[in-house]
Order: sequence, then C-alpha cells, then structure tokens
Amino acid sequence: MAETPSTRILPITSHALEFELPDEASQIHTLDDVRGPRGLLVMFVCNHCPFVVHLAAAISTFAKELEGQEIGVVAINSNDIARYPADAPEKMAEFSAQYDWQFPYLVDAEQTVAHAYAAACTPDFYLFDGELKLTYCGQFDSSRPRNNEPVTAADVREAVRRMLAGEPPLETQRPSTGCGIKWKPGNEPKM
Repeated sequence: MAETPSTRILPITSHALEFELPDEASQIHTLDDVRGPRGLLVMFVCNHCPFVVHLAAAISTFAKELEGQEIGVVAINSNDIARYPADAPEKMAEFSAQYDWQFPYLVDAEQTVAHAYAAACTPDFYLFDGELKLTYCGQFDSSRPRNNEPVTAADVREAVRRMLAGEPPLETQRPSTGCGIKWKPGNEPKM
C-alpha cells in the first residue's frame, strides 16, 4: 500500500468548479444539484483504495451530520476504470450500498474534474462555503489504515465548525494521504 500525499492543493477561497457527471446509475448531477445552502463537501474517492475503505463508514456518518447542517456532500471517482475495474460504476453502486452512502457518488471518466480540482489522491477532501468558496482542502483526520489512530473526522469537522461560525479557515491544513489517482496513460497532471 503506497501512500501518496495530496500535493496539488487549490488555494483557499478558490471557487468550486462546475461539473456535470453521471452517478453509478448514469443519472447526471451538477454542482448546483449537490450543493447545500450552507456549503458543500467534495471528496475524491474510489472503491479499492485501502485509505478510502478505512474511512468509508465514518464518511457515511459524517455526511449525515453535514446534511443536518445544510451542507451538501458528493463523492467523485476519477480513477481509470479500464485499468482498475474494481472502480467501475457497478462496483461503485455496491460500495456505496455497503457503507450506506446516501450522497451522490459520481464517475469522472474523463478525469477533467479531478484535474480542475487539483485532486491527487484518494481520499482528497474539499470543503466549500455557501458561496462555494474553498475553506478547507486536506485530510479527514490523522487516522490511516495502519497507524491505530481512531477515525474521528477531526480535521474536516473543525473546518466545518469554523466555516459555519464565520471564523477564518484553519491556518494549518494537513494534506490528505492515500492512493494516487489512477490516471489514464498520458493524462497525468503536469507539475
């Protein structure tokens, strides 16, 4: 299990970029469809990554909390499914059902959304406020599959608290760590 840090970070206050992506059942979702009145959490994830699997149940619980706070949640899978069939749409449906994900789980087959958001790994988390300005870009918490730390959502939870309280974003935002996005050959980010 290779750890890839998220190194392609969007600047704070960047505006959420528009998208139009299908879910695992081919229903199209846009940025406006998934946002909540008070914000939006965008997550780049996939099915086979042990870092995502490690957090999947906690993501479900946390997403339900956010819904109660009028914050939308969306997950986006940008992996190359030709080379990683475990991340294919039908497997996405199974994965989201297994972990009771009640938010849209979208397919970024062309990987344009991952590029636009500067996503680098799974999972990668982006929190936008009610005006869709980025307030947090970083890890869920410090738990990893093999470090024996509990999954708490501490980092993103504090970012949400500060956002809803009208406080400035966290000064220190620790990058997420996980499996690198599986780019299609020739589609890798230009550094």
